[in-house]
Amino acid sequence: MSQHAPQVVRPQKAAGTSPMAVRSGGPLAWLRDQHLGVILLLPSALTFLVLLVFPLSYGIYTSFLQRHVLDPEGVWVGLANYVWLFGNAEFWQSLAISTLWAGATVGLQIVLGTAVALILHQPFKGRSLVRGLVLFPYMMPVVSVILIWMLLYNALYGVLNYLLVQTGLIAAPIAWLSQPGSAFWSVVFVGVWKYFPFVVVIVLARLQVIPQDLYEAARIDGAGAIARFVDITLHQIKDVLLVVALLRTIYMFNNFEIAFLLTGGGPLRATMTLPILVYEQAFGLYEMGRGSAIAVVMFLILIGVMSVYFAFLRKESD
Repeated sequence: MSQHAPQVVRPQKAAGTSPMAVRSGGPLAWLRDQHLGVILLLPSALTFLVLLVFPLSYGIYTSFLQRHVLDPEGVWVGLANYVWLFGNAEFWQSLAISTLWAGATVGLQIVLGTAVALILHQPFKGRSLVRGLVLFPYMMPVVSVILIWMLLYNALYGVLNYLLVQTGLIAAPIAWLSQPGSAFWSVVFVGVWKYFPFVVVIVLARLQVIPQDLYEAARIDGAGAIARFVDITLHQIKDVLLVVALLRTIYMFNNFEIAFLLTGGGPLRATMTLPILVYEQAFGLYEMGRGSAIAVVMFLILIGVMSVYFAFLRKESD
């Protein structure tokens, strides 16, 4: 009597069914195929709503209220805060100071940062060490920077006054942070010193990918150093500088800590920028509605600046 080996019955695939479809079968197939992307984006979307959309919406809503800082609700006043705002001379003065502050700091950061990047792009002994040291101001905490510069600016025992007097550039020590004229530009200098390494890093990264063949061809054609810089280097880094200018303008226009910690907005309101005015209205005078109205106007101004920037960028690309 012969014994037959047991036959293995294999399931047959239906016609037109791919192996991938068989492997992806199961109760979770519908979830994986149709909603996996939504599930992966959900944490980022929730974070965006919690950290950006909700505070922005709540700030806009508060700007229509007359609300004390300890009042959980407030009284609806409509556009009264904005009417007060646009009729307040101090707001326009602070807007002018903020515009000058952002323009001066960003302009000097770009000029100084680009110059330093061009120097660090050249080969010389110890270049890596110097590149690391240039980043030192940017890595320092803001509070430490403020304390150092307050000591340097001190009218009685500051190093800056001592050096200037010893070299004969000034006859007597200057109270840099106590005079309206010198206080503003002293604050501007600290802002430039603190943040110009950001420009150095971005511009230096762009300089390192410029093809050297362009410079060789320009030398063969007889172009000098200035012509090579204008026609090649500046043209190649122009787009990077535009992006840096936008980012630094947004940051410096909203910057609060440097001017506030150095001068508190004084002397005689010479360094009273809009962020300090928001703080003063909201937490000094306890007018949350007026402070929120100023913040909303700042937001709209920056939206306008970004719109002009993107319109200019679109025109350049066309």
